[in-house]
Amino acid sequence: MRRRSLRANAELVCAQGASKSSNRRSSHQCGKTRSDRAPCSPEPPKSYAEHHQCSRHQCKLGRRLAMKRLSALAHGLIRASVQPGRHAFDSNRTSLQRLQREKLTSLMKAVEGTPYAKAHGLTAKASWEHFAGNAPMTNYSDWAGPIAEQQDKPDCALIDSRVARYQPTSGSTSAVKWIPYTRRFLKELDAAICPWISDMYRRHAGIRSGAHYWSLSWVPTEMRAQTQGHINDDMKLLSSGKRWLVGSTQAVPDAVSLAPTSDESLFASLAYLAARRDLTAISIWSPTFGLGLLEKLSLWRKEIAAVLVYGHWCSHQGSLGYLPCPESEAAADLLLDWDGELSASFFVNLWPRLALISAWDTAASAPWAQRLQALLPQAAFEGKGLWATEGVVTIPYKNDFVLAAGSHVYEFEDTASKLVLPPWQLEVGQEVVPILSTGSGLLRYRMNDVLKVTGFKGQLPAMRFMGRNDGTDMAGEKISTLLAQKLLENIDWPSDLKPIALLAADQGCQTGRPAYVLLVETEVEATSYWRRRQEKDLAQALERALLDHFHYLVARNLNQLGPVRCIIHPDARRHYLDACRERGMIEGNIKVEALRHWTGALPVAPALAKPNPLRALS
Repeated sequence: MRRRSLRANAELVCAQGASKSSNRRSSHQCGKTRSDRAPCSPEPPKSYAEHHQCSRHQCKLGRRLAMKRLSALAHGLIRASVQPGRHAFDSNRTSLQRLQREKLTSLMKAVEGTPYAKAHGLTAKASWEHFAGNAPMTNYSDWAGPIAEQQDKPDCALIDSRVARYQPTSGSTSAVKWIPYTRRFLKELDAAICPWISDMYRRHAGIRSGAHYWSLSWVPTEMRAQTQGHINDDMKLLSSGKRWLVGSTQAVPDAVSLAPTSDESLFASLAYLAARRDLTAISIWSPTFGLGLLEKLSLWRKEIAAVLVYGHWCSHQGSLGYLPCPESEAAADLLLDWDGELSASFFVNLWPRLALISAWDTAASAPWAQRLQALLPQAAFEGKGLWATEGVVTIPYKNDFVLAAGSHVYEFEDTASKLVLPPWQLEVGQEVVPILSTGSGLLRYRMNDVLKVTGFKGQLPAMRFMGRNDGTDMAGEKISTLLAQKLLENIDWPSDLKPIALLAADQGCQTGRPAYVLLVETEVEATSYWRRRQEKDLAQALERALLDHFHYLVARNLNQLGPVRCIIHPDARRHYLDACRERGMIEGNIKVEALRHWTGALPVAPALAKPNPLRALS
């Protein structure tokens, strides 16, 4: 009886949405698809039982069987298509120096004659030593002008390779950077993706069938018109043939990126994901994005259930009507019976075949990766290598993170000695900053990441991501991200508290002076006394640790900085990520970092909101 009541309620929700949607559409749209025809009919929507007639049920079974066979065939073809890339990667293990010198020679031929090459005496015959001695290290500010000029005047190319698109990315500030994705650059990325995918298929047998989800980079709503045609997803890093094959295994069509808002894209993605009981792999970048997906599924569970019951986008038809609507009676039943509490048992029932989660799992992402893994215990968890929009450095390979030597030209700056070394001169234990020269035309591009050399696979160095290399300096205190990460790790955290970030806040002090603000999420409903006591204890512990550092001590003695503050909030992560999105950062790519410079109002005000019942459980 309860199940019938829930289903009737779902029908009512969808019927109301369909009625509103049909009033917004013109009559010429009727008859295009099944999902369009139902709300445009002069008769009200039929009941669920009438709507699903026997013949249609048989058609659905036939489609599912055909899709299952196509998926199995596609997975087999994907495995075969990436094998050459894996063999090439394996062969590079014994010839690192030769490979890198050859890649530099090829790159110099492609940039010869460009303004940058002319300015620094770079020709097709430039040796490694000449290149390293004459071309300066760069960052995005050095390329912003030439990239903008290339966007306006394609003849002003940075490299002899056609630009396929400009990919937006964001750093630690709100500024959006546009990276040219040329044909040459995409081939370089493909050279890293093939061995990575091959290794995943080899080590995780469960992903050789079923549906996969490779996430989009979620562009903010206000930027969607500007980025149309340049929206990135993992599949667009592949060659066209591999992209077609991988696309046939995807649970979510890439057309969801064309929705008018990021929330509409997210709603559609969750509907598709919930409908796929055969989901076997999820590949995302930030684990906080994965947690956000699960929380949104809880929040929208009744509306998504209605969509899956009726096979119609309901109130979202106006914005999502161009997409085929997913259906799943079994998934709808699970969603209708769900109380919304995030629990491993529910997600095991929803996605029983899930075999692999791929996401960041090191440095500041570690606690969120652990939480995501706890909610999806049926799946193995694999960390990402160091991928950036500007290029790839390491890939997961044979239980390690190995230099993608066949992709770009690599140099590394030793953080201790400041010497810039070629990759074949690295040694175990070194902490280094990568410097990339890539087929996008960006040369000697210094990244703000620190890697530690942990070993070698043949001649290829294996490296672990340690954290960001940038820092904050509001009053001469010189705090690095690595230092902040280390200080947070040294705090004896209660089990129900998790650090989000240490904010170098221009308005961090209640008197208006800059100060460091520790943002913390709690997983329990707490009294104001308990919260204030914990905030005081954590702030004092971090202040004592920071005072051990000379420049911070000087800034505090001169009253240039206020004391450390701590804000504990049940929805700290959600507020923080929302504030990042409002500043133009790319959802899905937003990494929770140990230290971030923060201008303006803090993302969370103390004790202003009630606890969020949708919090993920550890």
